[in-house]
Amino acid sequence: MMARRRVTDEDRIEARRLLLTWLAGDNDDIHELTFAAFELHVEYNTFPGEEFMGLAADALDVAGVDRTDPIAYESLLVDHLPEVDFKGKQYRKIRFAVMSSAGLRGGLDPDLLGEVAYWNDDYWRYALLAAVALIRAGAAKAGYPVGQLCHQLAILNGLDLDPPASGGDAAG
Repeated sequence: MMARRRVTDEDRIEARRLLLTWLAGDNDDIHELTFAAFELHVEYNTFPGEEFMGLAADALDVAGVDRTDPIAYESLLVDHLPEVDFKGKQYRKIRFAVMSSAGLRGGLDPDLLGEVAYWNDDYWRYALLAAVALIRAGAAKAGYPVGQLCHQLAILNGLDLDPPASGGDAAG
C-alpha cells in the first residue's frame, strides 16, 4: 500500500498562488482552473479546499464586506459565477463552501472534517468555486477590478503573482 502524500507549505502557497494568478489574469475558463487545482488535490483530504476557503474569507475582509453592507447570497452565484450551473445536491455543497468561507472570516471554525467527510474528495472543488464567486463579489462590492483585489490578497498572503523574468535583460 502506498503512503498518502503529505501536504507541504509549498503546496499551500501554490494553491493560493494558482487561484489568485488565475483570477488576476482575468481568465474565463473555469474548467482550466478546476483541472489545475485538481492536480494539487490530495486524495482523502480537503486540501486545497481550506486554502481556497481562507482566501475567500480574506477577500471579504479586504473588500470591507460586513453585515452592514453584505453580499446577497441569492444572487452570488448567478452574478459572480455564471459559468457554472449547479444541480441537485451540488447546491448544498456550494452553499456550505460559501457559508463556511464567510463563517471562517467571522471566526467560526467550520469543522470541515465533520461536515464534509462524506464528500471531502470533491470539497476542494466547491471551495474553489465559492472562492472565485466571493472574490469576484468582494471586488465588485469594493468597486475595483478583481485583479486589484487579487494583488491585495497576494500581498496579505506574502505571495508574488508576477511571473519570474525569463533570462536575459529583466529591465523593461
